[in-house]
Amino acid sequence: MELGSIATAMVTPFDKDGNVDEGRLIALVDFLIQNGSDSIVVCGTTGEAPTLSDDEKERVIRLSVEAAGGRIPVIAGTGSNSTAATVAMTKRAESAGADGIMLVAPYYNRPDQRGMHAHFTEAAGSTKLPVMLYNVPGRTASRLEPETVIALSGVPNIRAVKEAGGDLGAMTRIISGTDEGFRLYSGDDGLTLPVLAIGGYGVVSVASHVAGPEMQRMVRAYRNGDHKEAVRLHAEISRLSEALFSRPSPSPVKHALELAGFDPGTVRLPIMPLDGEGYTIVGQAMSDFRAATGT
Repeated sequence: MELGSIATAMVTPFDKDGNVDEGRLIALVDFLIQNGSDSIVVCGTTGEAPTLSDDEKERVIRLSVEAAGGRIPVIAGTGSNSTAATVAMTKRAESAGADGIMLVAPYYNRPDQRGMHAHFTEAAGSTKLPVMLYNVPGRTASRLEPETVIALSGVPNIRAVKEAGGDLGAMTRIISGTDEGFRLYSGDDGLTLPVLAIGGYGVVSVASHVAGPEMQRMVRAYRNGDHKEAVRLHAEISRLSEALFSRPSPSPVKHALELAGFDPGTVRLPIMPLDGEGYTIVGQAMSDFRAATGT
């Protein structure tokens, strides 16, 4: 699963009536390619997947693949808390041309580790595509333990994990317990540099919508041994990321995109547009980020 270092968890553009805006979606894929994204993940939380119908998800995946035109990989979020529904959506994503699949840990029904292992094994077995696991206990109320990730890495097409549990110790155990070809990605922008330092490969990012080039500079600086510059950029990206999660996502990043010159439209209920204070927080953060990074 070659996603590069910066995979953007892409927002879904909506028009003023709340429908998927296909024209802006196509334009957004190109915008992200031109601004530092090595790959994109569509139909994830940032893409408001919980509010998309299965038909809308398939259309978003298909359009994103067509817009990318083979320039970067397109990874489709197809996971849910129903194994049967996950398998069905995974098959639709493969038919739509996705380059890979991202499977979130089942939420709400909170299976134990045996149940998670069986769920992911069955879902991965339904496709020939490479699979990225996604651990995000803050959203799912369930935790995919390192030992389960290590065991699942033995499934031939499970090749990566997006780790958003915030536990560097757990991530270290995953990295040390899996083969060299298995890749761990940070699911938190503010942990990208620490994750690189322990042997992680990159980040599935929200901030890269508006900070992709700077994130690429940070990764290059770290890998080239310029740790002072990497730390400086990490601090600025972390401050921006805090603002991008100051209100329920993706309202802040959609406004940040608008400030960066790309209007992705509104959000769908139950997510609300930013309030006045939210606009101020994001606007100030974007201004400070541009001043600090020279962009």
